[in-house]
Amino acid sequence: MEIAPLGDSALIVRVRNQFEDAPEQTSNEVLRALRRIADARIPGVIELAPAYTTVAVFFDPLRVMNDAARADHVIASLTQKIREAFSRGGRRKQRDTSARLVEIPVCYEAEFALDLEHVSRQSQIDPIEVIDLHCAAQYRVSCIGFTPGFPFLSGLHKRLATRRRSIPRKEIPAGSVAIAGAQTGIYPMKSPGGWNIIGRTPLHLFDPRKDPPALLRPGDRVRFRAIKREEFDRAAN
Repeated sequence: MEIAPLGDSALIVRVRNQFEDAPEQTSNEVLRALRRIADARIPGVIELAPAYTTVAVFFDPLRVMNDAARADHVIASLTQKIREAFSRGGRRKQRDTSARLVEIPVCYEAEFALDLEHVSRQSQIDPIEVIDLHCAAQYRVSCIGFTPGFPFLSGLHKRLATRRRSIPRKEIPAGSVAIAGAQTGIYPMKSPGGWNIIGRTPLHLFDPRKDPPALLRPGDRVRFRAIKREEFDRAAN
C-alpha cells in the first residue's frame, strides 16, 4: 500500500498497481480500504473517493493541523492515522462485503442506440447478439465519476470491447447506456461524451434531492434487462 499527497488537501491511497489482472479481487481490496478509513473517523477527513486501484482521501488542512503536533506535519500525521486504521482493521473481523444487485432496464431500439451498428461492425457480431451479450453479463460498479452518479462498470464481455469515438458528441441524453474500451457505463445527465451509445434507461441515476443522491455505489452488482419502447415510456412518465 502506498500513500502519497494529491495536491495540498488530499492523499491518494494506492491499494494495488493493476486492475485488469484481478478486477474482482482489486475491487474488494479497494472497498475494504474505503471502509477501514471511514470507520477510523479521522479528524479532518471530509470525503473518500474510491477508484479502480485507489482511494482518494480529501481533508480540511486546518482541521488536520489542529490535530497534528506541528503545522508542517499535516501530511505525515494524516498518513500515520490512515496506516493505523489499516493496522486495526487487520486485527478485527471485517463487515459483510456483499453488495446489492441492481437491475437496469434498457431500451436498445434504434432511436436510443446511436452506435449499436458501429459496435456490431467492430465486434463482427449481429446487433441482436450485441444486446444479448450486454444483458447476459453481471457487472461491478468499480467507481463513480466523470459526472455525478456516472457508474464505471467492469465485466463487459470481451467481444463487445470497442474504442471510444474519435470525435466525442457535444451532447448525450441522460440515461444513455454506452461502451468504451472494456467498460460499460450510464450517463446520468445530459453531457458531452465519447462513449458508444447502445441504448437508454428510463431510470434516474442521480437526484440531488435524495440521500444518497446516486442510484449506484461502488461495489454494487448490475444487470441490464432489455425492454420495449412501450415499457420505456411508461417508466419514464
